[in-house]
Amino acid sequence: MAAEIGKWPPAKSAYVHIPFCAHRCGYCNFTLVAKRDDLIKPYLEALQVELTQQGDPLPVETLYLGGGTPSYLPLPEFEQFLKLVTKWFPLEKDGEFTCEVNPVDITAERIAKMADYGINRLSFGAQSFSERSLKLLERDHSAEKIQEGVALASRSIPAICLDLIFAVPGQTLDDWKSDLQAAIAMRPGHLSTYGLTFEPGTSFWHRRDRGELSEVEEETQTAMYLQARKQLQVAGFEHYEVSNFAVPGQRSRHNQVYWSGKPYAAVGPGAARYLKGVRETNERSVSRYIKKLLAGDSPTIERETLSAEARACEWAVFGLRRLEGITRAEFAQVTGFELDLFLAPVIQKFVEMELLTDDGERVQLTEAGLLVSDQLWPDFFLYDE
Repeated sequence: MAAEIGKWPPAKSAYVHIPFCAHRCGYCNFTLVAKRDDLIKPYLEALQVELTQQGDPLPVETLYLGGGTPSYLPLPEFEQFLKLVTKWFPLEKDGEFTCEVNPVDITAERIAKMADYGINRLSFGAQSFSERSLKLLERDHSAEKIQEGVALASRSIPAICLDLIFAVPGQTLDDWKSDLQAAIAMRPGHLSTYGLTFEPGTSFWHRRDRGELSEVEEETQTAMYLQARKQLQVAGFEHYEVSNFAVPGQRSRHNQVYWSGKPYAAVGPGAARYLKGVRETNERSVSRYIKKLLAGDSPTIERETLSAEARACEWAVFGLRRLEGITRAEFAQVTGFELDLFLAPVIQKFVEMELLTDDGERVQLTEAGLLVSDQLWPDFFLYDE
């Protein structure tokens, strides 16, 4: 049977959330605060308290700094932050250390500081190379800034990743082809492509309701997704997860921890961790996160202990997001269950709909399944608790 609490392997990955941005883009619903530099110092104090609460430093194979905008921190505070996280999450030899960055924040001094502290992978929030799309998305950088930032960073940081958004209101398929070509020309090792979504509570959500923005037609969104698959694969990228492409050897090791159901630590406001079969989420309000920790309280606001069956269903969903899918042998080894014990009817249903393939050993999404994958997953959570 699956591992019991107390017999879990230690986490070898960690995520640290930095909640600061110059401004909140209209589509963003992440945990962040804009123009609140007054909170940076108390945030660092609170973060130190939370890290101290873990007891001992946790050596990790992957460390990810996300946000918000980690590169937004002023350089002195950024160095203070790097000292703190590398003390409590020391990177093991040949580890992957990723930092999300905004192109406008890239300077030679900042890149040198990142390299000094072992950061070896940068994830640029490029989003688009079209001035029209960048303006609509309320980004504060230009296409030239992306190119300048990547060129500068590439001299010291070996792995460069770009995030792109498609289905921006008013965007055409030709516009998207141009974005992809511009990204390929930058020669990144990794590309992530995300369809724009209108999230409740964001300004884009309200602007759509007022008729100020219109979603791109579903048929065009499908064509854009398929175009990314085609164009990037021709350029030498492997499509290895629903939204992710990499040149050989440049897959995100950190994200693969999530998709393989392995444990990971996470700190900071809104951070979610998975340790010893328990999922925990921190206070999302930055001010309340700071207040709780500086008062000596726990920042955790949600805690869920998953049953072995629920973990198995979840592992299947994460695994199926990968283009290679899941094998029955791996499923049994990781979860302690036979895949067909409770998921056979669900798999058969989607095989008949030509959304999955099943050769008796491996189950994978078809291209049609990739297009609607998020609609499939609820059927797999037979033991959602």
